[in-house]
Amino acid sequence: MTEMEHHANLIPWQQLAARTGAELTWLPVTTDGRLDLSSIDSIINAKTKIVAITHQSNVLGTINPIKEIVAAARNVGALFILDACQSVPHFKVDVKDLDIDFLAFSGHKAVGPTGVGTLWGRAELLNEMEPFLTGGSMIESVTMSSATFAEAPQRFEAGVPNMAQAVGLGAAIRYLNGIGMENIHNHEVALTKYALDKLQSIPGLKIIGPTEMKNRGAVFSFTMENIHPHDLGQALDQNGIAVRTGHHCAWPLMRVLNVPATTRASLYFYNDYSDIDALISGIYEAKEFFTAPRTKERK
Repeated sequence: MTEMEHHANLIPWQQLAARTGAELTWLPVTTDGRLDLSSIDSIINAKTKIVAITHQSNVLGTINPIKEIVAAARNVGALFILDACQSVPHFKVDVKDLDIDFLAFSGHKAVGPTGVGTLWGRAELLNEMEPFLTGGSMIESVTMSSATFAEAPQRFEAGVPNMAQAVGLGAAIRYLNGIGMENIHNHEVALTKYALDKLQSIPGLKIIGPTEMKNRGAVFSFTMENIHPHDLGQALDQNGIAVRTGHHCAWPLMRVLNVPATTRASLYFYNDYSDIDALISGIYEAKEFFTAPRTKERK
């Protein structure tokens, strides 16, 4: 793993390690929000069985060098699982080109419904795995003393499918493909560069993560001198600007970066330059409100 993982790609492995006695190891994060690969050969070693890493940080916007890490995993015979929740909705992801074994992403980050997502895996690996849920629809044959299971993906889809959400996710994927993933990516790159340039011109504001565009996505976190991220987020909300505040389900990363929380803005195909201008204006307004001298009330 890495120090920038979302809790969803950390806590399940913690639980598995607690049950099996496995040991978790992770790649560290540099001060500028990139992965430190200097010790990758000692971290991913002959004892490594699974490498599970985020494609893009949901806090920093960092797009990780997956091919390089996959190569290290292949050298020791480890499986590679990619958390693509932050990448699949924003740019083209080719599982064959990346040479990965499994990939997962959620629907709600791809303009789809909540409560649904996708797990892709190599067919031969999926068919070697035991089902984690049992019930109707996932069996091949059943007797009173035993059962055999259907091939993947059916063997992992016990019970009544989440049909409405699945239909919604399919519609969302068709919608994104209709726009074009390259078009979405190019639009986000232009907006992100504009936003980073504007944000870095604000006195007292610090970008948490990469400040240049190389291998960077359209999400950025920042702190503001003398203003708590929650206060800044509330002030922006009152101006109709939607941001996220807190640790963003990445508490270990916050500790590594030595920040209690950040304010985070995310851009997508439906945003334009006026949204960024509104964000910048809102930050200046909040800065003036929270840092202006207060006059004492008369008794």
